[in-house]
Order: sequence, then C-alpha cells, then structure tokens
Amino acid sequence: MQKQRGFTLVEIAIVLVIIGLLLGGVLKGRELIQNAKISNLEKSIKEIRAALYTYQDRFKALPGDDKRADKHLSLASTDNGNGNGAISGNWASTNDTDESRKFWKHLRTAGIISGSGYEQPNHTFGGIIGVYTRAPYGLSYGHVLCFGGLRGDVALLLDTRLDDGVPNTGTVRGHATQTAYAPTTTYNVCTQL
Repeated sequence: MQKQRGFTLVEIAIVLVIIGLLLGGVLKGRELIQNAKISNLEKSIKEIRAALYTYQDRFKALPGDDKRADKHLSLASTDNGNGNGAISGNWASTNDTDESRKFWKHLRTAGIISGSGYEQPNHTFGGIIGVYTRAPYGLSYGHVLCFGGLRGDVALLLDTRLDDGVPNTGTVRGHATQTAYAPTTTYNVCTQL
C-alpha cells in the first residue's frame, strides 16, 4: 500500500505568496498604464494650448474664428470664421460649419497639428477632445478645452493633478453642481485654454 502525500503548509504558503505577487504586479501595471494615459491628457492640454498660441502669433486670429483663413491657409471661403474673437459652436459639434470644428481644420491646414479635416481628435481614453468659447460648468468665460467621456475615477485624477479634485470648483470642471466625482459615472471634463 502506497502512502498518500499532500502539500505541506510551507508549499501552500509559497504558492499563495507567488499568486499574491503576480496579482500585485498586474494591479500595479494597470495603475501605471492609467497614470500614463492621464499624463497624456495633461500633455494634450499643453499641446493644444501651444497650437492655439502658435496660430494666433502667426495669423493674428483664433483658429476656427479666423475670418481670413481662405487667404492665410488657401482654404475655401466657407471655412472662414466670423472674426469676433470667440470660437462658436459646441465643443462636441458634428457640424463642419461650426467654428469649434473649423478650429481643427485651421490648425491642421497650417501644419501646426497633424491630420486633416474637421474631425476632433480622440484622447487616450477613447472620447473626443473639443474646444469652444463658453463657460461650461461655471468656468469663467473664455476659450475652453473639453475631454468627453471620462470615467469618474479618471476625471478625479486629472482634476486633482491640475486643480483641486472637485468637479464644480476651480479651473478644471466636470460638473456644475456635483461636489465629488462618482467613480463609475461618465463626465465631460473642461478646462480653460
């Protein structure tokens, strides 16, 4: 008759430690990836702000609002803005006649950012990036950059890195009245350019 042999407590403990280390590594890896994506959002703000200023320095007009874009960029006159100093249209517009969409075309045609056409770029979490001149969520009036479709946990981290971490105060806003980000709720987060 053979004697049955099971695992010793030491062997089980070693396996559990290894599993714990693997799980910890996976979770830490996810956190690192998410932090890198949020850093990319911050970088996008700086790049779009720099593109806006570059266009203004070069053409003495706002991209999208440039009433002489046909002369500056050899575009059709229908791509001109009205020159009133504001980027009209909703930041998430799908209407190519809105200055908020012409913004991207002017920057791309000027060679300041990559791509072509009116399409808003997507951010690292998959939503769109848009601009316009308005005061969403209680921000002061001015040119605003918005990131669409950010989960609450991501919005909180971005807001905390750039501002105060509260969705209805400061220079980064995710809601007009809510005082905390709900982790699983989706937000459009805006900041001034």
